[in-house]
Amino acid sequence: MEDNGRFEEKSFTNGDVYIGKFKGILPHGNGKYTWSDGSVYEGDWIDGKMTGKGILIWPSGAKYEGEFSGSYLHGHGTFTKSNGCVYTGGWRMNAHHGIGRKAYSNSDIYEGLWKEGIREGSGKFTWNDGSIYIGNWKKGKIDGRGIMKWFNGDVFDGCWLNGLRQGSGVYRFSDGGLYIGTWSKGLKDGKGTFYPSGSKQPSLKKWCTNLHSDENCKVPNSRFNRSLSEKARASGRSKSSRHLSQSTSLLDENHVIQNPADDCICRDSSSALPRTSNEGQSEVSVMSNMVFEREYMQGVLIVERLRECSEKPHNKNKRQSKFSMKQVKKSSFIGTIQNRRSYYLKLNLQLGIRYTVGKITPVPAREVRSSDFGERARIRMYFPKEGSQLTPPHCSVDFYWKDYCPMVFRNLREMFKLDAAEYMMSICGDCALKDISSPGKSGSIFFISQDDKFVIKTLKKYELKVLLNMLPKYYHHVGSYENTLITKFFGIHRITLRGGKKVRFVVMGNMFCTELHIHRRYDLKGSSQGRYTSQDKINSNTTLKDLDLKYEFHMDKKLRESLFKQISLDCKFLESQHIIDYSLLLGLHFRAPENLKALVEPPGSIQRQFSLPSADDILKQGEQLIIPKGLLLVAHEPSFVNATPGPHIRGNTLRAYSIGNKEVDLLLPGTAR
Repeated sequence: MEDNGRFEEKSFTNGDVYIGKFKGILPHGNGKYTWSDGSVYEGDWIDGKMTGKGILIWPSGAKYEGEFSGSYLHGHGTFTKSNGCVYTGGWRMNAHHGIGRKAYSNSDIYEGLWKEGIREGSGKFTWNDGSIYIGNWKKGKIDGRGIMKWFNGDVFDGCWLNGLRQGSGVYRFSDGGLYIGTWSKGLKDGKGTFYPSGSKQPSLKKWCTNLHSDENCKVPNSRFNRSLSEKARASGRSKSSRHLSQSTSLLDENHVIQNPADDCICRDSSSALPRTSNEGQSEVSVMSNMVFEREYMQGVLIVERLRECSEKPHNKNKRQSKFSMKQVKKSSFIGTIQNRRSYYLKLNLQLGIRYTVGKITPVPAREVRSSDFGERARIRMYFPKEGSQLTPPHCSVDFYWKDYCPMVFRNLREMFKLDAAEYMMSICGDCALKDISSPGKSGSIFFISQDDKFVIKTLKKYELKVLLNMLPKYYHHVGSYENTLITKFFGIHRITLRGGKKVRFVVMGNMFCTELHIHRRYDLKGSSQGRYTSQDKINSNTTLKDLDLKYEFHMDKKLRESLFKQISLDCKFLESQHIIDYSLLLGLHFRAPENLKALVEPPGSIQRQFSLPSADDILKQGEQLIIPKGLLLVAHEPSFVNATPGPHIRGNTLRAYSIGNKEVDLLLPGTAR
């Protein structure tokens, strides 16, 4: 192709010089531009903009070689700072974007995904001391599922939030010890199991399988792929070579030429993640057949029980194992069918809810009418596998969808301050719904959204009728009393599968979706008949009963009156609907005792946290327990927990008039827990 552009030199009044081809009065084609401050660009130009491939060098010695678009670093390229920090990978509008590798001046290395200049997605970070993290990132911090291996050999495989361990995880010490439990804000919090070095430990294949099967935890290939998004046309056009010089100078000062200490993870480890494991060394023990059931509160060990693991199984167990193979095969086959059925149900639910919410949301808001509760207030749709004009193709089975009282539940969701888009993203997002074991005797199937905001439960036919019959009065009750303790309902649906099998669902709010770790859960019926839990059945997920509650609640007088009044109103409503089988769900979160703060894992070193007691001491004590009885109201600490209402929460914040109508927390007396 013939190039009609002319090649010449032009000097500007501000001292800038351009040598190259022009198109009219604008640089176009190949050329070299030198700014008065010493910055130099040599490469491709289109209509006065750096576009194509080129090299840009700043007076500080920093250098970029790669692709440009509209005078922005955009595409794929390598940026080298004067201090030796090097980034190679994708760019978008002057920011790291896509897959890239950054080697910091202190020898730390990050390989993975970036979004607008911040680590976001899957990635691998290697510190100069040999510590390695592989997993998910969000807003520049470790967040999601990932594995951390410290320089001393300790390994943590589990969940992270905002740079700290949060949720379930497995911690393996360098000496072979193992702890399986939960963490909150970087500290052990809740129940867990400790296996000393040399003891018989459980198989962790399930953890490894879940990790490697999780797409969000896979580390991208170091080869940098250029996506279409990286080729997107950049916005903004400068009108003159002077504007071009100024914009390039801003790029040098504000974005690219930054002190690497500002974004190097080892410098902001207190906010991003610990450089050390903070877990303490595994307690070495000669008791190879012993396992310790533990409970922590914000890093403080409060309960420890000894559980002996017999190495030699009883003969009875041996005889039973000989005859259990057929049963195992049969149960495995049944389990496979049930898992597939559960998968189809969850997928059908997501398809149906997405369709229903998308259909009802654009309808102009209005007050509900009596007809909105009637038999004709339904949305019906057929979802064939291959799709239709109104439904998308899917990988489930053909099914019929039925949505009950859509306008009523649309108004209820708005009443509970629930955004329609957030509702659909929680239940119908890319992540599948999770199965949870049934906490009751109803035999219902339970699902929970990935963000834990919503619980979905199957209903029997008569339960559906009861719920629909009480819906008008329920709507009026929750609208009249914003502090009601009655369960929040967000939708009722029915799926009809081939063969006529009908499955009915109700979507409810999860009251335990909170940033605080719930240490105890209670289902209180106000009865003592059979209302206790056997010790051998208690685990970290057990919902306890009336007789298991060992605390006394000392409450502000007016607060107590307000609470009891609301409970009375709710009970009268349930009584008016002829419902007698209901209970009060209670969750307790404990703070670490102030007088035990010295025992919390030290933040900057790896030291022995607890010395393992001898077998004789354990057998004498049976259990270490330091939880006193009784709860008191104290002033709320805004720095401890965010007071902003959580998902689908209405009503007033907990307050106590006896201390000046201030927000309060319930604390154990004498411990500040």
